[in-house]
Amino acid sequence: MRVVSLVPSLTEAVATTLPGLLVGATDWCTHPADLDVPRVGGTKYPDLDRVRSLRPDLVLLNVEENRRADADALAAAGIPTRVTYPRTVNGALTELADLLHALGCAGQPRWLTRARAEWAALPATPVPRRAVVPVWRRPWVVLGADTFAGDLLRRLGVANAYAEQPQRYPRPSLPQLRDQAPELVVLPDEPYRFTRDDGPEAFPGVPCALVSGRHLTWYGPSLAEAPALLAAQLADLYVAH
Repeated sequence: MRVVSLVPSLTEAVATTLPGLLVGATDWCTHPADLDVPRVGGTKYPDLDRVRSLRPDLVLLNVEENRRADADALAAAGIPTRVTYPRTVNGALTELADLLHALGCAGQPRWLTRARAEWAALPATPVPRRAVVPVWRRPWVVLGADTFAGDLLRRLGVANAYAEQPQRYPRPSLPQLRDQAPELVVLPDEPYRFTRDDGPEAFPGVPCALVSGRHLTWYGPSLAEAPALLAAQLADLYVAH
């Protein structure tokens, strides 16, 4: 089977588990670090002519990462696609297992077994910390309802202040964010690269956790490391004054 992945986390999952299956990936597919396949542009605007030239038997897509127009164009060209849309940790683990089985993986890969065990072994969370979770700046965009990253944080004791909003990615103003009076601000390093010098200063006096965006938003081998890594990062707080 020849597979092109337009989803960085799925690229990592397939390349790690079934080496040689991928024949193309996006420019944003950074893992595994030694991945050597033709690149087909970005996740939002891939070069579909390039994708077609690779003669894939299957193209991997995601509802949030990729555009419906590209999925439709691939289907119109007669190229089979598989679209993922996990909104919980358990949902992601199930979708990964189903995908890898469909691609010919015999049994469950070691990283997926470990990921299931690590998330199942999490202790009961203490009183959750109410947080806002920006994923972009200029304009501000935050995690809202029904997101994979929101469920992941909930399991780690973080209560998203925007979890009950109708939008999955609300765009509040900075004053509106501050009006939430969060106990914590979670700042990932992707898709927007928040740092100590870019992000915390907007929330003076509020503890900020700078976390790995890959471990917060990717669903693949990083899920095995995510519970321990993110728990440590959520405990390592920085306060701007």
